[in-house]
Amino acid sequence: MTTTHPAVHTPSEDPEYAGNLRRATLASSIGSALEYFDFALYGLSTALIFNVLFFPQGNPGMATVAAFATFGVGFLARPFGGLFFGILGDKLGRKWVLVATIVLMGGASTAIGLLPTYAAVGIWAPILLVLMRLLQGFGAGAEQAGATVLMAEYAPVRRRGYFSALPFIGIQAGTVLAALVFAGISALPKDQLMSWGWRVPFLCSFVLILLALFIRMRLRETPTFVELEKHEQIADHPFREIFGHGLPGVIVGIGLRMAENGGSYMFQTLGLAFFVAVVGPDADKSLLTWGVSLGSLIGVFSVPFTGHLSDRFGRRTVYRFGAVFMLAYAFPAWWLLSLGNPFLAIGVIAVGIGVAVNSMLGPQCAMLPELFGNRHRYLGVAMAREISAVLAGGLAGVLGAYLLAVSGNNWILLATYMAVLALITTASTFLAPETLRRDLTRVDDAVKVSREESGDGVDATTVSILAVRP
Repeated sequence: MTTTHPAVHTPSEDPEYAGNLRRATLASSIGSALEYFDFALYGLSTALIFNVLFFPQGNPGMATVAAFATFGVGFLARPFGGLFFGILGDKLGRKWVLVATIVLMGGASTAIGLLPTYAAVGIWAPILLVLMRLLQGFGAGAEQAGATVLMAEYAPVRRRGYFSALPFIGIQAGTVLAALVFAGISALPKDQLMSWGWRVPFLCSFVLILLALFIRMRLRETPTFVELEKHEQIADHPFREIFGHGLPGVIVGIGLRMAENGGSYMFQTLGLAFFVAVVGPDADKSLLTWGVSLGSLIGVFSVPFTGHLSDRFGRRTVYRFGAVFMLAYAFPAWWLLSLGNPFLAIGVIAVGIGVAVNSMLGPQCAMLPELFGNRHRYLGVAMAREISAVLAGGLAGVLGAYLLAVSGNNWILLATYMAVLALITTASTFLAPETLRRDLTRVDDAVKVSREESGDGVDATTVSILAVRP
């Protein structure tokens, strides 16, 4: 198949292109910051605040499991949001879908700060919390996929890994901000924290919504979607395409995300819950959140750096390094957490997030969009991201909290769980084709093309196993 590669722009050569690239980076970064600020804040609050305020306290252990279940509910809504908005993104364009998702996601997050507690309205408290989490997850289901696609389609081809990773500094910034804010409110007297202090960070989400909206309304549509419109190639039925032609790419994408997404939420939420369970109620809860902050600060550098490395050495090579690192790190990490030393725990969580997780996130930013053809790229990335978010991130809290409750806080079970996620992702890097510098105007998927067309990719046997015939 012959394809025409679009002109390779560089910001220094084309001022208009440079301006659009800056706006795309800002639009994606602020959305990522808001999403991960809300999700990290919710995760940190789950084991310490929501389990007390929104659920009956007859059995504190089960109240914590129930609180983590509401955390997981947000993940259950994400594939449906990804499906709904992904179809719109492939039919109407990337820009307006990103405007809609930021309003829905941010509005639900702000509303959480206004909810009544169990003591005030009884069973309605967890019901309303679940509803807000569903709306938050529905919007978030397409937000990160949209940011990923937007930047990959705007980025210069030879530096796509680096530029695609830049907005994901917003993930680190949002996580750092959530951890810092949570550490700050945790320092409040307990009665103030439980009465009004926990509400303030959620209400502050409104500021990020306004900023993101201002930037996104000024954003232009991506060059690759413009190409689709110009040649009248927009898919009439992206859903049918992605679960027919594009299913192999979705499966590979899910596998690639298992360790990155699951590991991230295990370190951020279960690490704190496990540490508190080991040390007891006198544990310094605010101190451990510095591990999340430090890991995210490392990520500010490690995410774009590994994105840059993927431009030089290939997406799969760098991705595989992160997965193998997490595999080797799982058992030492959870054993060190089991010792109950807060300073060791800070270091363990920081390395887990900053190195293990983010070494996969860096190359992933360009790799997922490169797996899919132009006609169903938004939907493909959304499905790969959000189905894996349910299977990995959503289950991490619920299953991990359950394992802690039934095993008497046995660290080996949590380490084994993380190692399994890392093994799945490591195996997936051998099934994925090398997508470096792929032409994003192509309408075919990387997983389905031959070895010669996709570069150093999967061999013919693997393609024949993965391919789903139209």
